[in-house]
Amino acid sequence: MWPYALLFLALLLLLARLLRGAGAPSPFAADARRPPAPLVTDKAARKTVLKTVFSADKVPEELDAIVVGSGIGGLAAAALLAKAGKRVLVLEQHGKLGGCCHTFSKEGFQFDTGIHYVGEMEEGSIVRFMLDQLTEGQLEWAQLPAVYDAVVLGEPGCGRTYRIYSGKKEYFQGLKEQFPREGAAIDEFERLVKSVSRGTMLLGILKMIPRPLATLLCRSGLLPRLSPFFQLALRSLKEVVDGLTTNNELRAVFSYAFPSYGMVPSKASFSMHGILVNHFLHGAWYPKGGTGEIAFHIIPVIKKAGGNALGKAPVQKILLDSQGKACGVSVKKGQDLVNIFAPVIISDAGIFNTYEQLLPEEARTLPEIQSQLRMVTHGKGAFTVFVGLNGSREELGLEPTNYFIYPENNLDEIMNHYLASSREEAAKNIPLLFVTCPSAKDPTWETRHPGKSTLAVVTFAKYEWFEEWKDKQVNKRGDDYEKLKTTFVDAAMQVVFKLYPRIKDRIEYIAGGTPLTNQHYIGSPKGELYGIDHSIARLQDETIATLRAQTAVPNLYLTGQDLYLGGFMGALQGAFICASAVLKRNLYVDVAWLKKRTQATNAKKRD
Repeated sequence: MWPYALLFLALLLLLARLLRGAGAPSPFAADARRPPAPLVTDKAARKTVLKTVFSADKVPEELDAIVVGSGIGGLAAAALLAKAGKRVLVLEQHGKLGGCCHTFSKEGFQFDTGIHYVGEMEEGSIVRFMLDQLTEGQLEWAQLPAVYDAVVLGEPGCGRTYRIYSGKKEYFQGLKEQFPREGAAIDEFERLVKSVSRGTMLLGILKMIPRPLATLLCRSGLLPRLSPFFQLALRSLKEVVDGLTTNNELRAVFSYAFPSYGMVPSKASFSMHGILVNHFLHGAWYPKGGTGEIAFHIIPVIKKAGGNALGKAPVQKILLDSQGKACGVSVKKGQDLVNIFAPVIISDAGIFNTYEQLLPEEARTLPEIQSQLRMVTHGKGAFTVFVGLNGSREELGLEPTNYFIYPENNLDEIMNHYLASSREEAAKNIPLLFVTCPSAKDPTWETRHPGKSTLAVVTFAKYEWFEEWKDKQVNKRGDDYEKLKTTFVDAAMQVVFKLYPRIKDRIEYIAGGTPLTNQHYIGSPKGELYGIDHSIARLQDETIATLRAQTAVPNLYLTGQDLYLGGFMGALQGAFICASAVLKRNLYVDVAWLKKRTQATNAKKRD
């Protein structure tokens, strides 16, 4: 433990010294929080923030940076630069800003597209403080109940249901109460999960210290010897869990959350799983007003510094100057191309889109670019069912608790069989359903949508099952495509009806979203929700050190979940790492100092 602690401290001090930020203002010079304003429900007011359509006359002059993509990785990076005085333009190919944070409305119902709940939002946490600064304290969070997740093994109503409790002690104590003979296995699982948490900061450090030093550390072999995180990154979730217990039900409950990063247990790194378990140990939260509030409160910060965020702005190419440096982007507007120039280009479009679609051929073939592409693979695609219901939460018996439903307890086997199946067979044998009720989580929902409720049902789906329709226009892909979608929707809903029987005759709207839907609306190349695969290879020290904000193309930076890890929190960390690289200062140190100063000031006021 001591060698690991000393190594960590030495790296942290080195990083702080290397990124002192000479000449670059800190985005965290002062506490930006103010009392939350009332929820904005006026459609016109929201449209001006979230649906401003691109045109050349809306592009600010003398830009400092352009960000491609408006997911949380792009918006947060833009806001961090804006808070440092930079004029930033965010360009989004879809008509509504926010990426996986955007919502859409159909027939009077509001639906989330990707963010279902977030951990570490407790008052006083550093992550909550980060988001409060980016949204000026305007984004409010509602905590889910103590049982934020439930795992169903078998048919709802007939199978076994296991409850997952929030709390650093309660999480594991809850497991012991449900598996009273498995105390030793649960204790060891707890030890391993918490040992992983102590090394997660090393992910960011490896991406932020100079590349030669990071390479030296990786090749020295020190990291796996000194850090439990890197030791366990070499082992699969299934291998570790199978070694803890012979109880198949407990193995399943230990592993149940793997869909949250999109990798089956035999191919997922235990360290990735440990990060997720730690993320929710204090509980789970949901944005008041829905996930669209995230973008709604970050975009004004970008605009305040003279920047803008524009939709319907599909970037076709990243422009390079005569020296091969990124200097702008080319945006399609109707039949024309509009070239926009800036000294810094940041891509939140994902590594595959950035390197294979946006870069010109001469940059695409650079050895470092090709080396990074060989390190990664596309993540799993997803199929989502969006359900609008006539009736309140109470009338329909809906819960804010999320349900993970599996027909059997051998999760890896049933998932691998499903993913190896034909699309026709797969649609009839779905091995996983994530069932969530956004309307039950949001305390403002009933005021905004009285007498209505929503459900989202998510499972894995291979892009290849739907690929033959990829060139067809959205909403006009033909009867065979719609028939296949309906087969998936019907199979999923038969299970959901057993979980929530009162909803059966109360459906007013239902639609299925395939990997092609994700490709169209959020720009994911293979319909993936979590970017590149979270395989064991991705969590290796050399891969972590290689995939960094700076690219082989000068002035081009990466942000978002492909830079760090998948999901909302991973994309947010990617933004901090990216903005640190652009501003040449350690923003983690900056925000930590601001938090410390703010706490000291508040303590004096209380005295």
